[in-house]
Amino acid sequence: MKDSEIAILGAGVGGLTTAIALHQSGFRNIQIYERRNKATTIGAGIVIWANASKILSRLNLISEIEKIGGSINEMQRWTEKGEFIGSININEIDSYIGAKSFSISRKDLQEILLQKIDKLNIPIHYNHNAQQISTQKNTAFINYENGIEIKADILVGADGRMNSIARKYVNVTNQPIYQNFVNWIGIVESEHPVFPENNVLDYWGCGERFGIVPINKYKGYWAGGKSLPLNSSFKNQNPKDLLFELFGSWSPNIKEVIALTNEENIKYIEVFDHNPIPKWYRNNVCLIGDAAHAALPTSGQGACQAIEDAWHFASILEKAETTEEAFSQFQQLRFDKTTAITMAGRNFAKSVFNEDPQFCEERNKNAKKADYKSAGKNIAKLWSKDLPK
Repeated sequence: MKDSEIAILGAGVGGLTTAIALHQSGFRNIQIYERRNKATTIGAGIVIWANASKILSRLNLISEIEKIGGSINEMQRWTEKGEFIGSININEIDSYIGAKSFSISRKDLQEILLQKIDKLNIPIHYNHNAQQISTQKNTAFINYENGIEIKADILVGADGRMNSIARKYVNVTNQPIYQNFVNWIGIVESEHPVFPENNVLDYWGCGERFGIVPINKYKGYWAGGKSLPLNSSFKNQNPKDLLFELFGSWSPNIKEVIALTNEENIKYIEVFDHNPIPKWYRNNVCLIGDAAHAALPTSGQGACQAIEDAWHFASILEKAETTEEAFSQFQQLRFDKTTAITMAGRNFAKSVFNEDPQFCEERNKNAKKADYKSAGKNIAKLWSKDLPK
């Protein structure tokens, strides 16, 4: 198995981390194929929660994360009128899991992973947009839009949620599901302090939501969400003007981060996920990350679960005698946890983007009464499932 030629579709967080984990497990014939013509990222930033941080530590990447990433203390919830709803103590989650959480820009995380890939001499082939996958006996054949065909003993589908050719091969269909809301996302960098406290701020409206995550005093990222149909006319409107119109009466914190964000750094994203599927592999093709189990950003765990996938996939493949055995064990280990996280993200989105005023009022009342200590413990319990000791 260690001599297997492994092709990875996708040079995002999942694909890069999988290549690093496989190399650490003794696999050397690894090639990464990326559809875009250069390294790019989708999204402004992420929180590397303690469960993913624990994996990155095992991959000898955590010291680089610590240099660039930010420390966060609480997840605070507020209404759009500035009423405090409650907070979850992130330090308690970290303590339960046994690692530290970090906020980081996606660009910085991508750069850390790319530098590691370069150091390990793992090649990335850009401008390779997979069009078709076929298998014969123990070989996978991948045909690319540029006319190139490659073959591999093992094909890892880390090609995302929106147009995964690997998922189409495994599952026949790869159609993502629009979840009826959009996000405007942005990243803030300022010469003066913008984030005096290391707290995630989550503001709830009715059919609208705005979240702010600090990285350090001068840098952070945000997402403004709204319940909207697909292909809404909002898509083509000036983002800053529209965001001020939507969220201008909310917290001054929100107005400040919008004002400080360069317009070209604001992205409009229609948000999709996938229903859980019964099988993540077919022949010698296996799905990981969003291609296997795309969770909404409301789960907070999309990239983190891709990082967990990478570790478990490499660890299982290292010990297995056949790919069938490895892929089966991998899915069996990961399915329940990723499904729970996907559905929790959906349920939270349905609540926070509900447009019924009576529902929203009742939701906020219940949130104010919630036992946040127990909630934090339940989150930590789910996120810590199946992690290495």
